[in-house]
Order: sequence, then structure tokens, then C-alpha cells
Amino acid sequence: MNTKAVRLYGQMDLRMEEFELPEITDGEILACVISDSICMSSYKAASQGSNHKRVPDDVAENPVIIGHEFCGKIVKVGAKWADQFKAGDKFVIQPAINYKGSLASPGYSYKYCGGAATYVIIPEEVMLCNCLLPYDGDAYFYGSLAEPMSCIVGGYHANYHTRPGVYVHDMGVVEGGNMAILAGAGPMGLGCADYAVHGGRAPKLLIVTDIDDARLARAAELLTVEEAKKYGVDLHYINTANIENPVEYLRSFTDGEGFNDVFVYAPVQSVVEMGDALLARDGCLNFFAGPTNTAFSAMFNFYNVHYGATHIVGTSGGNTDDMKESIALMEKKLINPSGMITHIGGLNACAEATLNLPKIKGAKKLIYTHVELPLTAVEDFGKAAEENAGTDLGALYADLDKLCKEAGNLWCAAAEKRLLEYAKVDA
Repeated sequence: MNTKAVRLYGQMDLRMEEFELPEITDGEILACVISDSICMSSYKAASQGSNHKRVPDDVAENPVIIGHEFCGKIVKVGAKWADQFKAGDKFVIQPAINYKGSLASPGYSYKYCGGAATYVIIPEEVMLCNCLLPYDGDAYFYGSLAEPMSCIVGGYHANYHTRPGVYVHDMGVVEGGNMAILAGAGPMGLGCADYAVHGGRAPKLLIVTDIDDARLARAAELLTVEEAKKYGVDLHYINTANIENPVEYLRSFTDGEGFNDVFVYAPVQSVVEMGDALLARDGCLNFFAGPTNTAFSAMFNFYNVHYGATHIVGTSGGNTDDMKESIALMEKKLINPSGMITHIGGLNACAEATLNLPKIKGAKKLIYTHVELPLTAVEDFGKAAEENAGTDLGALYADLDKLCKEAGNLWCAAAEKRLLEYAKVDA
């Protein structure tokens, strides 16, 4: 089977190549990838190369396929798994397989398995760890977003709170408590706020901060204050850039009590330290944003740790149960991660988009691997239609623009269907 894939050879060295996949063994599965959303973690892997914990030391000689937020359908099943999977089944992968304690993961570590590819071979350990999951959503891109949503869900479950004097940790955020999501108007912060309101364990107060008015305005359109109120959540979007004393201002929403749960979505020292200063007694700070600087650090108030039981947790990815929960919430339409997506492109756009990810404005960049299309912002489909007027591509952009506007200016299942029909993808 011939495949086309974006492979990592070293620091900032990504190459789109065509090559032949070997025949699968009895313990492997051949799969067709349809969609893959680009994660900042893929940029980190590309920028660090073999220095990344999940990237093999010999990546220059044995390049790996990047991309770990992917969804597709099974093509061929090895004999060992024939009673569990069949050709035509749609799937998603939980990349944090943790096989025998190894950090090896699809999208970072495997020669033949990653999301930025047309066809892949899923290694046996993925199935042994129950990380190949059935998916029955009405669009592939929701499956791609199941992985980032599972990271968000995992962060919620990792938070904990204590019971004075009994040495018991209650896992999860405080239901009906005060919650802040700092630097939270990016794609993952948007998903975090959505889950906070709709995930079944809502706070009474939710504050989302950022320092970009445009990002905050878009967030407020996607998850409105009125929608949050339906679930008993008092939601506020706040730009802290021009507030003289943001800690004092944010704490004023809690009558000085502070926040039970604070999520930090940017690896910035001042943001971490703000989060620490916002904590209530027994408050939990979740450092969600993974830094690239191995020496990244920030001050933490240990007086409050000792006398106020404040504490900190960090998570890197979710587990299989987190992904199953994410899939279930999406299939039931309780959460809608479509707002994470701001750009669409084909596999031809993947390498450049990954290498320049921090410089490209907007949120998630979604790649359709069997499509050739420049990376295009959803809001620019109309402009692209005009620029390509009179061509099949222009007609495609015009249709995508219409369908996304009908969906509230969001990427949607109907737009995906039109794109796959244009590319003649048998999905």
C-alpha cells in the first residue's frame, strides 16, 4: 500500500513524502486517515527533534510520521484482531498508550503511524492497550478533536481537593465552586470553558482571561454568557492586559475568597504566578500548558501551601477513559468543539503549518490528508471563492463559505462532506 505522509527527520525538518508501507502482520491494522488536527505538541516535537522525550534518537535515519489527533477508517485487520475490528469501521486513537511504561506514541515515535498521512499501520501495542477506539460521529473532524478534548477532560479529573484532618483527596474540580481559566481564549481554553459549563460538574463562577480582545470576543460568541447561565454558571470574559491589579480585580468576583480551581493555559511565568495568587484555601492550580523550555519555572507561595493547603497539578494528555468521555459528549452534542477550528488545509499544507504554528493566528488548524488545499481560514472562504472564481476550487470555497455561515461561522459536518466529495475521498 502506497502512502503519502509528513515525516520528521530532525529539528525543524519535516518532509512530505510518498513511500510504500509493508504488509501488515497478524497483530497490526492498516488504516486510512481522513482528518488530523495540528497540535502545538507537534510543533514542539518538530522544533526539538530527537531531543523530544517521545521522538526516537535515530529519527534522522528512521523518520517518524507526525500528527496524533487523527480520525479515519480501518482498511485491513490482522488476524489477531479480526474478532474485534473490521474493515470500514471508523476509529480514533488515544496516542498516550503508555505501553509497558514507554513514552512511544503515535505521531511522535512510529515510522508508519501518525495522523499526517493518507494510510498508516497501527502497531499492535495500540490495540493491546485498548487505545484504538470505535467512533460513530457524523463527521471525522469531531473524532480528531476527541484527543485534545480528552486532554482537557483529563485536566479536570486530575485536580484534587482535600478534607481537613482526614488525609483524603477528592478528585476533580469543585462543583459549584469558583473557577478561572487564565490565557483561556485559545483553542484549548475554549474547549476547557465548554467542558466546564456542559461537562456535568459546573462551577458557579467561571472567569476566562486573555490579553487579546479579538480572541475574547470570539470566545464570547462561541460560549455565551446566556448559555452558561442556563447551567447555573456566572461566566465572565476579562482582558487583564490593562487592569492595574488583575489579581485584586479577579478576586473581587469571589468576595475575596479566591478560586477553588485555576487552569493556566500559557507557559508564562507571570500567568502562573497570577494563578497562584488567585487560589482560595485548598485551591488547586492546574498547569496545563506544556513549556518547551526545560528550565521553565515560576514563584509559588509556600506560605499558602503550608497554611492554606494550596497545591499544584499538571497533566500531559488524557487517558482512554477521558477520550471515551469526550467522544460520548460530542456524539450526544453536549459539547461542540467546532469553535476550536479556525483553519482548513490539505496534507500539502501540513508541514509548513506545523513549523510555523506559533506564528499563525487563530486556533486549531485541521488537515484533511487526502485533500490538496492551501491552509485557509474559515472566515476567508468567501475571499478565496472570489480569488478562484470560475474554477472548481472557487465553487468549493463558495459552498464552504455558505455552509459554515449557516453553521454560525463554524466548520461543520456539511462542510466536511462537501470538501471530501470535491476531493473524491471515499469516506
